[in-house]
Amino acid sequence: MIARFGHVLLIVALLAATGAHWTVLQSVAWTTMLADNLRTASFTQALQRTFDGRHPCSLCKQITAGKKSEKKAEFPLQFKKLEFIHAGTCFTFAAPSHFWLAGAAIDSLASLIHSPPVPPPRPLLG
Repeated sequence: MIARFGHVLLIVALLAATGAHWTVLQSVAWTTMLADNLRTASFTQALQRTFDGRHPCSLCKQITAGKKSEKKAEFPLQFKKLEFIHAGTCFTFAAPSHFWLAGAAIDSLASLIHSPPVPPPRPLLG
């Protein structure tokens, strides 16, 4: 239940961030207007009255006012040309501070190879 609530909250946040909430609200307004117009007129007439733009409902008026009053970005996006400066490349070779001989590592690995004890050890809490 909590995960489902989180998903719904994420969807609402994405809709609000992208400005799609106006589209959702407008869809609700048109659906309500169409249902109201179907009570008094035929389907064709109700469809025309809903989408002609001359008969907005109160929700449509509020959506239009909200879109107009919505604050635009304070800092408009400005695309600038990237300028790269050629920097000379200087290679420096230095000896490593720590090193070891490969043969020494192989000798130490040989001491780790042994067979397990026979018979196997008994458990302490047996």
